[in-house]
Amino acid sequence: RALRGAAAMSRSPPRNLLVPFERDRVRDFASGTGYELRLAKILQVLLTEGDTPQGSGEMPWRTAFGSGLHLLRHRNADAVLAELARVRARDALRRWIPSTSLRVEAWAEENALVVRARTGDQTFEARVAR
Repeated sequence: RALRGAAAMSRSPPRNLLVPFERDRVRDFASGTGYELRLAKILQVLLTEGDTPQGSGEMPWRTAFGSGLHLLRHRNADAVLAELARVRARDALRRWIPSTSLRVEAWAEENALVVRARTGDQTFEARVAR
């Protein structure tokens, strides 16, 4: 019976802290599973300033972590910028969340750069102010 219980526990979806960190009235920091957790991971990667030729990353203990999308802010919105954002987002997500295969799209709006990632029937979207 103990083996059945251990096997059942291994099939439960993973639970982890949501990012950005938020307070939860019950567990101190909010945690989640499924869609919430995947969205938190994607946003963490895309919105963290990664190591680029223009400077080191924002996380001193892991400077390479992130996407480099911050370098695209305050630029003219055109097809080239959108494609560059799509490629940077795709590469960062492949590197830092390899367990999830994502299709990445990007486009520029008047006030934001939008990156949309899709996996199966789930869609995740991040907007970065320009």
